[in-house]
Amino acid sequence: MDRVATRDAYGEALVELGEKYSNIVVLDADLSGSTRTSKFARKFPERFFNMGVAEQNMMVTAAGFALAGFIPYVSTFAIFATGRAWEPIRQSIAYSNINVKIVASHAGITVGEDGGSHQSIEDIALMRVIPNMYVFVPADAVETKKIIKKIMEIDGPCYVRTGRSKVPVIFDNSYEFTPGKGKIVREGKDVAIIATGIEVYESLKAAEILEKKGISALVVNMSSIKPIDRELIEEVAERTGKIVTVEEHSIYGGLGSAVSEVIGETKPVPVKIIGIRDRFGISGKAEELVRYFKLDTESIAREVESFLSRIND
Repeated sequence: MDRVATRDAYGEALVELGEKYSNIVVLDADLSGSTRTSKFARKFPERFFNMGVAEQNMMVTAAGFALAGFIPYVSTFAIFATGRAWEPIRQSIAYSNINVKIVASHAGITVGEDGGSHQSIEDIALMRVIPNMYVFVPADAVETKKIIKKIMEIDGPCYVRTGRSKVPVIFDNSYEFTPGKGKIVREGKDVAIIATGIEVYESLKAAEILEKKGISALVVNMSSIKPIDRELIEEVAERTGKIVTVEEHSIYGGLGSAVSEVIGETKPVPVKIIGIRDRFGISGKAEELVRYFKLDTESIAREVESFLSRIND
């Protein structure tokens, strides 16, 4: 199976968009080599702006570009985009519903050796809570390109989370992304696993392990965190009666919280949230950290099996 970092797919999608639309501009906070906006910078230097290590200023400048009729794509590491620049995003972009696309890379623990200071495990929560903000988390390189191009059609602020490490390519080019919609990527009847980002692949592999143990797990790719697919969540709750969510993010405020909010209002069923449990990340190789934080295939399968055992006792 091919492995491609979602940040690489972002860089490629930017160039493709730049060739098609002359009103796209790209801003970066001195990290274009890492975020892959450097690909756009080489092709369209007159439409690329390195704002330096000044993330707050970058967001306000992006708002100005949008008000002038451009469509700015703004990038830096997720920890800086959503943390350091949160207040300008709220006040200068979202408050006035300005058309700025924030695409943040190096999200989650798979940043790896950079350690807990650079591993953003709060970014989905920070963006999801802001009114007018769309929040998307692609599962692979194919979906990343689809999302980056689709948000061109959204007139308003968007946040897209990309990663540093290479991850398996799940989808082919026939795949279509629709904002506000999730997709069932594996059918099942005993439990629904709703996953986002890199955890979609891990959940699919976990479902294979569970199948060998007689457990039929349905798997959903929930790449649209906000707006979230309420109808699909209610449907899989009705069909399976049990839900497990999986994310490379804190268990607070992310996918698990969003799903639980829907379930609590409409279809109360037991929910298990798998994610980072109220702690910071640590330094290590990406694949080691996925196992350490129990977000790998085997750990997910064990958690699901344990969850079902408790529910059924």
